Amino acid sequence: MFTGIVEETGVVESIEPTERSIVLTIRPKLCAKGLKVGDSLAVNGCCLTVVGTPLRGRSKLAKFDLLQETWNKTNFRELGTGSLVNLERSLRATAPMGGHFVTGHIDGVGRITRWEKVGQDWVLEVEAPQEVMRYVIYKGSIAVDGISLTIADVLPKGFRIWIIPHTFEVTNLRERRPGQLVNLEADLIGKYVAQLLQQIDLRPK
Repeated sequence: MFTGIVEETGVVESIEPTERSIVLTIRPKLCAKGLKVGDSLAVNGCCLTVVGTPLRGRSKLAKFDLLQETWNKTNFRELGTGSLVNLERSLRATAPMGGHFVTGHIDGVGRITRWEKVGQDWVLEVEAPQEVMRYVIYKGSIAVDGISLTIADVLPKGFRIWIIPHTFEVTNLRERRPGQLVNLEADLIGKYVAQLLQQIDLRPK
């Protein structure tokens, strides 16, 4: 479980296809402290399991095995060496809940249709698939590349979000461009409510 409060951006060291999987290696800083094999780390909002922590010079790297399913359903396929990725360690019971409940299970990818500075802030518009849009509500929460954000407007085929300077500076949004893909995870509570309502028989008795 995560909160969507990004701790830092890591740098992609390499992406290498193998016979068993696609191996993603990143270079974290803050999140490298105490990191060990078996730990969970949210990378662009996708919960991944650390399978190796090799050293490169004085830096501890984090290695992950990506299944083809993960590759197909995330924006990892757009990453390259040097790309920035948002990182968050799993939530501890004693940690503050600063964002919203984020599972790290990506519901789909969206495409950035607008990304520009307006005054001191930034406006982000994302075109999203219908399986995500069904949970999108005005002032609701959504995780975009693992960032817990509040929906400012619901659009016909997507949504609009306002980004404050701090979020711009500490996440990978600072290198984003229109046309790029972002990982999306809809609000967990909304998904549970929708599932329960589908199971309730509302026909007159």
